[in-house]
Parts: sequence; C-alpha cells; structure tokens
Amino acid sequence: MSSHHFVKEQQEPAVVILDIEDFSWEQLSGLFEWVPTVLVAEPAVEQVLSWGIKIDVILASSAFQKENIHLLEEQYPLRFFESGKGKFTQDALHYLMASDHRAAHLVGFPIGQFDDLALFMEKLDLCIFDQGKKYFPVKSGELKKWYPKGELELFGQKEQLVRIENKEEILDPSAYISISEGLNHFYSEKLFWIGESLT
Repeated sequence: MSSHHFVKEQQEPAVVILDIEDFSWEQLSGLFEWVPTVLVAEPAVEQVLSWGIKIDVILASSAFQKENIHLLEEQYPLRFFESGKGKFTQDALHYLMASDHRAAHLVGFPIGQFDDLALFMEKLDLCIFDQGKKYFPVKSGELKKWYPKGELELFGQKEQLVRIENKEEILDPSAYISISEGLNHFYSEKLFWIGESLT
C-alpha cells in the first residue's frame, strides 16, 4: 500500500498571497505541501514565481494582464481575475467561496483590518499571516490548546476582555502575553485572534 495521501479538490486551505514582504520562503513553505489552490495579488507575483510556486489565479489589473499574457502559457492552467489595489482580498475570498473552498490562509493581510473579513468568516475558515506571525480566529470565544512556554499575541476589539486561565487581559486592540507550557484556556465574549510567531 502506498504511503501517499490523496487530497480532494478544495479540501486543503487555499493560499492567498497579498504581500510577502514580511516573510521568507522557509516561513511559508509548509503552506504549499499539499498543493493548495494558490491566488496571488499583482504586487507579489514576481516573488512568488521566483520561489517556483505554481499559481492558479493572479488577481490583477487589466494592464498587468496584458503585459504578462505569457504567464497564461507558462503557468497553464493559470487564470487572471480582474482586481485592483484595495480589492484583492475581497475578490480572492469571493472567488474561493464561488469555487466551494472552505478555508484559506491570507498571507500579508494586515491583522488590524480583521473586521473587513466579517462577511466571509461564516463561510470560510481563515488564518492571517502578518508581520512574521500566524493568526487564527477563536470564533466561539473559547479555546483550550496546548502550547510550549513562550509568547503569544492576542488581537481583537479595542478594550475587549480576554481571560487566560485565571488572568485577564484587556486588548488595546492587542496584547502580548507570556504563557507557560501546557494546556492553556482562553475565553472572551467575542471573536478574537491568537498570533503565533513563525520563527
């Protein structure tokens, strides 16, 4: 019996690359292990191509598409999706929902703008990669998770209260916390995000 795993279409989280300024290939390479659907915004295309990543969709202006028509052949079956600055994230998430994806990693999305994702959070499981960290949402407001000793960043609404074990943190809109090794319990009345360093 083969040790290879077969992954169904759209089962793996898609990878949406908006900006890779804060990341190295080593920090992101694990996202591409299972050959996910890859969407790349126009400003990041050149760097992603230099990594040898197969791109499925490029979110770009019509001018970029005309100048880079050769990519349709070089990256076949690549598609262009008409988009522009300020619309890349929204267009990518609409595209993923229309193609029955259920999860996505957003690389280079500013965590401070997480409210802009509210419309998509019901239908998609989203993780944000920003400033060298991976942020995942605690949608239910409660999480129990084992962590090694270290530091995490909590991110939410300004003045949101988050309880960690017996301590309370007030987010402004973020807070850095030190945690001890073991099972940690987080609780808040609203959605919040936990940021883990990718180093």
